[in-house]
Amino acid sequence: MSSLKVAEAYPWPEGKKSAFCFSVDVDAHSPWMWNNRENTPELLSHLEQRHYGPRVGLPRLVRMLESFDVKGSFFVPGAVAEAHPWMLPELVDAGHEVGLHGYFHELVQQVSDDEFSQVLGASIELFEKQTGKKPAGFRSPAWEMTPHMVAEIKRLGFYDSSLMGFDTPYSVNGVTEVPVNWSTDDAIFFKFLGGPGMDSWPPVGTDAVLSAWQEELAASQRYGTLFMLTVHDWISGRGARTAMLEKLLGSVMTSRDTWVATVGEVAAHHEATASGLNNVMPEVPETLFNHPAWKGA
Repeated sequence: MSSLKVAEAYPWPEGKKSAFCFSVDVDAHSPWMWNNRENTPELLSHLEQRHYGPRVGLPRLVRMLESFDVKGSFFVPGAVAEAHPWMLPELVDAGHEVGLHGYFHELVQQVSDDEFSQVLGASIELFEKQTGKKPAGFRSPAWEMTPHMVAEIKRLGFYDSSLMGFDTPYSVNGVTEVPVNWSTDDAIFFKFLGGPGMDSWPPVGTDAVLSAWQEELAASQRYGTLFMLTVHDWISGRGARTAMLEKLLGSVMTSRDTWVATVGEVAAHHEATASGLNNVMPEVPETLFNHPAWKGA
């Protein structure tokens, strides 16, 4: 479906040339629950780091967004919403979007298709109970999808924001995909829990990350793409990182050509005006060992 021809500019609304989304994966303690689902350790450090998110980090991020009059998209695991029943209603009341993000931040590779469908249904039920309506979007924990998951998301009428096959919105078997980007996710730069075998590198300084994200912003504006920023309540709710985000948002808001929108607004725009653009299928090719050209021993 591709060629070496330069792709046409994506049709952003209102004469805008690029787009920016501020998204928050409100993981809080849910990954801890999943990782310790079979044996609960009597250890507090990692758990307390994650509790910092709902206690301090999330309110701080929300206040920062309000200071710029920016609406964010908050993807919340069911277990987090269940533990903090104030969270979804208050985010919605403040005008922000809330979306699905698993129930226990369960990893796709560790659940069956039936288990995924079961916890997805439980998440929807909880969101409807707490907010009075069905959410519009889904983001998979750890940003992984399977053909079964795509089919379920399509059946239920959600958009997805978990994949990165384009740097503008596209469709996966008719499911609107609002792509993410590891380079603009805070966890790969800042996530650090401590403890034996837990961390691969020390946290990066905010100056280096801000510089990298300013470059990403400039490139997004140059090439007319989507800048999907993803942060976490317990990571970027820390003071110096929130201050860094203020600087980034300051740069975003000075650009008249950048559309600042929620993920749901981007998905709705794509469905209304560009649904036939870049539609791909969730096909998994055969492995090398099943390929007829393979001559291995």
